[in-house]
Amino acid sequence: MLLAIDTSSLVLSCALAEKDRLISEWTVQRKLTHSEQLIPHLDNMMKDAGVSREEITAVACSLGPGSFTGLRIGLASIKMMACIWDVPLIGVDTLEALAWNMAGGEAYALPIMDAQRGNVYAALYSVHGSEVVKEEQETVISIDELTEKVSGLSVPVTALGEAADKYADKLTEAGITLAPPAIRCCRAGSVAMAAWNKLEKGKTESPLTVTPNYIRRSEAEVQWELRHREK
Repeated sequence: MLLAIDTSSLVLSCALAEKDRLISEWTVQRKLTHSEQLIPHLDNMMKDAGVSREEITAVACSLGPGSFTGLRIGLASIKMMACIWDVPLIGVDTLEALAWNMAGGEAYALPIMDAQRGNVYAALYSVHGSEVVKEEQETVISIDELTEKVSGLSVPVTALGEAADKYADKLTEAGITLAPPAIRCCRAGSVAMAAWNKLEKGKTESPLTVTPNYIRRSEAEVQWELRHREK
């Protein structure tokens, strides 16, 4: 039994999954911080699913990119669980987890997360049934550059992630399809599927050394450095 969480966006999602079966998934978007919701969310889900802590044999979480605060909360929590419960920890990139939302079909998935100021975190994946293959590395790019680049591809592309909602008009104007709302957002069930795939290949993380995949520094860090340079 694997417990997975995703705190990389406004959505808070957690799931319980066996290798070939999703046991439970709770996905909520509310105006509360993840620090307020995460532990009660997990506790209630496990109680409703009738799953005890002793049944958890591995834990997983999204590593980013995404909300800097959300990622820190999620990773700190999952590292604590891995250490206390003495189980393997699997980290999954947020963009890869989003691409797993499309698993079971044949598609080119364009997961995008908001990077502020007209920019997005983006990558391109090809999905073939239960195989999700990265075609383009994750990067920070302006939404205008991204739509121009993707519209030039000779294959149909489906956009997922919170930035797909934010830039829906630009994406559809460029001929990019939006995934249905139910699979457009970050989902812990998809983190779990990707994590099982990694676990079977022996790809785990050390709770002592794993870090978020921010891709770039936060705006607060950049501004702090600029202010101190001026002094």
